[in-house]
Amino acid sequence: MSTMSRPLLGPAEIVVDVAAIRDNARLLAATAGVPLIAVVKADGYGHGMVETARAALEGGAAWLATATIEEAVALRAAGVVDVPLLCWITSPTSDHAAAVDADIDVTAYSVEELDEIAAAIGERAVPARIQLKVDTGLSRGGASRADWAALFARARVGEEQGTWRITGLWSHFACADDPSHPANDRQEAAFRDALDLAAGHGLRPEIRHLANSAAAILRPSARFDAVRCGIAMYGLDPAPGQATDIGLVPAMTVRAPLVMVKDLAPGDAVSYGHHWTAQQATTVGLVPVGYAEGIPRNASRPGAPEAAARVGIAGALRPIRGTVCMDQVVVDLGGDRPPVGTEVVVFGPPSAGGPTAQDWAETCGTINYEIVTRIGGRMSRRYVDGEPR
Repeated sequence: MSTMSRPLLGPAEIVVDVAAIRDNARLLAATAGVPLIAVVKADGYGHGMVETARAALEGGAAWLATATIEEAVALRAAGVVDVPLLCWITSPTSDHAAAVDADIDVTAYSVEELDEIAAAIGERAVPARIQLKVDTGLSRGGASRADWAALFARARVGEEQGTWRITGLWSHFACADDPSHPANDRQEAAFRDALDLAAGHGLRPEIRHLANSAAAILRPSARFDAVRCGIAMYGLDPAPGQATDIGLVPAMTVRAPLVMVKDLAPGDAVSYGHHWTAQQATTVGLVPVGYAEGIPRNASRPGAPEAAARVGIAGALRPIRGTVCMDQVVVDLGGDRPPVGTEVVVFGPPSAGGPTAQDWAETCGTINYEIVTRIGGRMSRRYVDGEPR
């Protein structure tokens, strides 16, 4: 038997609690004991860049940070103006002049990049704000050790010429979520070497920062003048399994209406490929979210359906059955028949009555960063301020 009617809930949505972000920012700043750089790149890790930035500032963040100039300029255009703002990914076509005009700190990795910035900004009354990033072992962005001296020398020349002010020197950990990993000591030692070398070239940056979310909580020696926190500010554990609970609360809840309930007989198979077959009579529900909304297709675990991701429905965790589709998933209701329109909690804080983003990450073999950042698609986003969801 099938039942179907107009859902009592609205469409699938992402609910973001800005009070949680404010409180998380306060906790992180208090734990670190140094200024907080709130990272709001990638649309605020899926939470909304502008709203997240404002909540973080209300929670005491001293800086904001994005990945790109475009993200940083968008923040300024949205009225987020009275706060230092750092970005760190540029290209030869990046609009460095726009960054200077908007009082944005741009990160340089190389002498060539400094030269590009100098050429782009020309003769200006106000020096550009430049931070230098050194590679201490992540082997991603940043100047390699062999290039540090040349980078610092060129940076100092630009300061003497009035082209820019070197406002920061920073790097990024590779293994901070594993506090016992030997790379952490090596990277911190390398960063201290870079600081000494920069000082020898006459550079006196305003802030020196190395710690990401995990190091901000787990590695006091790496806090220096500021800590950069992204995922932890959104209430998610940056180092699962490392006993890092400082009271962070996840800010995101993903919810959708149950839009259909139907009976299955033993032997009925579900969804594309028939990767799951009912072994006994049961009921299933249809939830209108799929991989177009960022639901990982492997959440159903075709080879191990007993380990499939779960959602919260009427206080119970219900497993996904069959292949995740573009627009919908099927969940096993185990014979129950909750009314059409019942709330389905895809993930959220423990108080929401469903699984967490970390639960989904473990099921899908990824990290909680990816779960919250990829979610969206056709979902709306709604903001609450500590209100019931």
